[in-house]
Amino acid sequence: MAATMSATIMTARVVAPAGSGKKLQARSSAFAAAGPKTAARRASASAARARGAVRVVAEVEEPLVKIGTRGSPLALAQAYMTRDLLKKNFPELAEEGALEICIIKTTGDKILDQPLADIGGKGLFTRELDVALLDGRIDIAVHSMKDVPTYLPEGTVLASMLPREDVRDAFISVKYGDLSELPEGALVGTASLRRQSQLLAKFPHLKCVNFRGNVQSRIRKLQEGVVDCTLLAIAGLNRMDMTQHATKILDVDVMLPAVAQGAIGIACRTTDDKRLDYLAALNHEETRIAVECERAFLAALDGSCRTPIAGYAYRSGDKLEFSGLIATLDGKEILTTSATGEWSFAGGQKVGTDAGAQLKTQAPAEFFANLIENGGNW
Repeated sequence: MAATMSATIMTARVVAPAGSGKKLQARSSAFAAAGPKTAARRASASAARARGAVRVVAEVEEPLVKIGTRGSPLALAQAYMTRDLLKKNFPELAEEGALEICIIKTTGDKILDQPLADIGGKGLFTRELDVALLDGRIDIAVHSMKDVPTYLPEGTVLASMLPREDVRDAFISVKYGDLSELPEGALVGTASLRRQSQLLAKFPHLKCVNFRGNVQSRIRKLQEGVVDCTLLAIAGLNRMDMTQHATKILDVDVMLPAVAQGAIGIACRTTDDKRLDYLAALNHEETRIAVECERAFLAALDGSCRTPIAGYAYRSGDKLEFSGLIATLDGKEILTTSATGEWSFAGGQKVGTDAGAQLKTQAPAEFFANLIENGGNW
């Protein structure tokens, strides 16, 4: 659908910029203000008509980039961020109607009353976007990288990653100021097995219950007393200006983050050179190196929604530092690893792959007994 832009009232003739790709339409405009017309207003309106005043509406016949996204407030905030960066970097995309945001509802958005692991594992928040990308309904797809499987559909590529947000988790409660204050049997609302296992390892007296929905609905349920606390990525709260809800931000040595937490990735068709060029300009290479190291770790473990896995890579001088873990669901067994390597894409891939392979050889079979598919929302 063509988007429109209303310009100021003009008396000069309208000329479309050469090569702009826009269709210009002239529409008559009513100038009189609401209320009784005075003689002066009538005279002014008459004079305006005599001068041939028009309202100019510039219409882009077809958006240059259709941006696919889920419809949650956080997903939309990330799509708007992508839109704004494209407009800032490319003048032709700053024209009204050049960019269109297309909301695609995913399986993970539709089924909210079951744990993610029970409804298909990885790809629950990306499959429908992948299909829309491949059939041309959208040109790029904006993802939270922790939702993206370690494999990509043939014909698509992760062309860009935006600068990473804070990777840590936030503890949120209206009753307690810290995890250590939670009493015996306190209810922790979380759909994340990664968070559950790490919590139970340190606080086995807590009870974790499935807690899904967008950020706003989870905070509302918390305030209604459905649970005693919840944990959310601080990155999402930052992006939606909702950090006032965070009771305490947990250090990574307390709660190791999910693989790719805080990162936004943008996928595109491998054959779409024009959009690939757009996205290349937005890529933040430091984020890409760290995130792909973590994803290599995940791929080596062949992790799933049913396997609590955490991993975090970051730059330290000219070196890459990585920490990772796998755990049993009850948190009674946790295997950890740490590694240092060369700060480069190839170096990060090697560190992640080697760390995953090391843990896989150390882990007993029951760690991976419930694998359903490569990748997971942990």
